[in-house]
Amino acid sequence: MSEKKIQNQLETINAHILKQLWNEQAVTLVDVREPAEHAAEKIPGSMLIPLSSFDPAKVAHDPSKLTVLYCRSGNRSAQAAQKLLTAGVNKVAHLEGGLSAWVQMGYPTQIDKKAPMSLMRQVQIAAGSLVVIGTALGALVSPWFLVLSGFVGSGLIFAGITDTCALGMLLAKMPWNQRVSDTVQ
Repeated sequence: MSEKKIQNQLETINAHILKQLWNEQAVTLVDVREPAEHAAEKIPGSMLIPLSSFDPAKVAHDPSKLTVLYCRSGNRSAQAAQKLLTAGVNKVAHLEGGLSAWVQMGYPTQIDKKAPMSLMRQVQIAAGSLVVIGTALGALVSPWFLVLSGFVGSGLIFAGITDTCALGMLLAKMPWNQRVSDTVQ
């Protein structure tokens, strides 16, 4: 990878190349997911710096290693990697397809069965509950409660279009989703 190419655009690497670099200990891995996600499953040796509180100064820079950021699918890691590029870090890339691609290749992860439930499941439970409550109250108390179901449905459509979930970001900040032991402070 040329220095000029890295500075001008975001570098993306696939799971196979990352695995080779990981085996050679030539990479600094940064997980930009939220603490509950990181606690549940992570690539061994990765440090946690969530995108929600991402500060390029928190990333340990080893000039002899490539800094690779990852998330679940690659969207958040691309955003964080762009912040590092803007801050002047030259050797930075993000994992194409995120942790999902790593797992799909059968590469090792650390799994904690005692970790909190995934944020996606929490969002599904919360959104589903709000829709059921809004519908029940709309049928039994006042039709105005149906607005709640419509609001939640609109939020889910927005989340799908933008790949940004406000409810997920809110749930990520809840105390049961905070495990600071692996977080870079």
